[in-house]
Amino acid sequence: MKNKKERGDALCRGVENKLVASSFRQFYAMVLLLFVMSPFVVQAADIRILPEPCSVVDLQKEVSLAQNLKVYIDKKSSLDEDYVKQVLTEEGFDIRVVSSEKAADLVFQMDGKVVPEQDGYHLRVYSPERKKQIYAVGNSRNGLLYALQTFRQLIVNDGVHKKIPSCEITDYPAFMWRSYMLDESRHFHGKEVVKKLLDEMVRLKMNVFHWHLVDDPGWRLEIKKYPLLTEIGAKGNYTMMRDGITPLDSASLSLTDRWYYTQDEIREIVAYADARGISIMPEIEIPGHVTASLYAYPWLGASSKQHGKTVAGDLYDVTDPNMEQFFYDVLDEVTALFPARIVHIGGDEANYVHWQNSLAINTFMQENNIPTYTDLQVWAINRVSKYLSSNDIRMMGWNEITGENIRNDAHIQKSESETLAPGTVVQFWDGEVSLINKAIDKGYDVVNSNRVYTYLDYDYGTIPLEKAYSFMPVPEGIADKDKGKILGIGCQMWGEFIPTTARLYYQTFPRIAAYAEVGWVAPERKGSYSFFRERLKSLETIWEKLGYLNDQKDKY
Repeated sequence: MKNKKERGDALCRGVENKLVASSFRQFYAMVLLLFVMSPFVVQAADIRILPEPCSVVDLQKEVSLAQNLKVYIDKKSSLDEDYVKQVLTEEGFDIRVVSSEKAADLVFQMDGKVVPEQDGYHLRVYSPERKKQIYAVGNSRNGLLYALQTFRQLIVNDGVHKKIPSCEITDYPAFMWRSYMLDESRHFHGKEVVKKLLDEMVRLKMNVFHWHLVDDPGWRLEIKKYPLLTEIGAKGNYTMMRDGITPLDSASLSLTDRWYYTQDEIREIVAYADARGISIMPEIEIPGHVTASLYAYPWLGASSKQHGKTVAGDLYDVTDPNMEQFFYDVLDEVTALFPARIVHIGGDEANYVHWQNSLAINTFMQENNIPTYTDLQVWAINRVSKYLSSNDIRMMGWNEITGENIRNDAHIQKSESETLAPGTVVQFWDGEVSLINKAIDKGYDVVNSNRVYTYLDYDYGTIPLEKAYSFMPVPEGIADKDKGKILGIGCQMWGEFIPTTARLYYQTFPRIAAYAEVGWVAPERKGSYSFFRERLKSLETIWEKLGYLNDQKDKY
């Protein structure tokens, strides 16, 4: 993490050479420099952006915007023109894309020198250099997408006129991983809901959609080599599982709803997310949380194989070469659909009793000098990691994959012989925060998803909005040299108790805004909760109109 002076120098480097033409511009440059280097004076009082930008200089005037807006998009930027048009049309403009930068009212320009930090941008709104233009400069496509989101938040629409404050904004994210997870195994919501969530993620400058597609209640992804995964495994959800109704029961019913995504639908959603600067990371579980797949193929499970039928809560028999090949076949189809080059393999809450009760598994462990069931899990996961890395794909998992006994359970032994593969990303969700330090000490990158702060399935009494906002991705005790190993933050919308889309929105909004800001703003710059609430007001209005804020308004 850069110190304050280095950060201020970086922010000003791209603009100071242009602010010397007159005495006014020299004065302006000095004000800008002092403003940016201050960690406390960040956002002008009447310019309210969320997440909070690194710096805002209010030029103390307001400009009316014409209905017709001419837009120039640098071809090097790879910005999705349709998405830019969609956003600006939603804001009430009539858009015409022009080929000349000088002819444009709104310019999107690529330049890596102005803001060198990754995904940074500089937005000039009728500034001394660009008196008749809104000029966005980014060092990446995502930087320009974030400038677009900031621009739309600056617009003041009184129902008759659209106005915008003249200002200069320089901004970049503190953390490169800012994710929202949706669990659709427990309750399926469908692609239109997912697209709406992606729209709000980019509005908040979040960049990773973590998609929990398989678990015990249902399998939600078409795998062509194993069609029963969706023909049978998809025909269940958490409510049915709780009531004792299995996918085998419901597979015989004439259900009109299809509770899984075809591969074409996955491609459509991936493309939709990509246009919004969002990577999608699929989660495909091993060795536990796999019951849905066992209803389709019982031979995959340790206990299910022995009983000749599906045993709920079973684990994959990771010692069986046929099971291993099944998992690799699934991964081959999954990774062909998701270009993000990272796959989450779960790895949490494995009930080792299913391995303890298997003579074949215990014999395998003895023959291969694997002393504990935790070691067997790490051994199996490392084989998956090796398979993925051979295709230049990184593996991620919940923090049990480190081999630690994260809850200090008496019946679980920590690993003794196996070490998690290098390059794995550890997603911390449970246990003592010191486990983050342990993972970093062993060389792993970490995404901090401490459930005490980031689990959206928890009610507002357990995690009120203020508590969500108080979350610090870098916990105390992390050495300065290791802070870069914290990639960022994840917030998780687990699906047990969101059977309806209305409940999904109830749990997600507005807390997702707090997590977005926590992931965007450097901890030393983070403002007060009251200021966050002030900046949230305009989003609350938007989310009310969209139907995302309803009954929860008086609860957070």
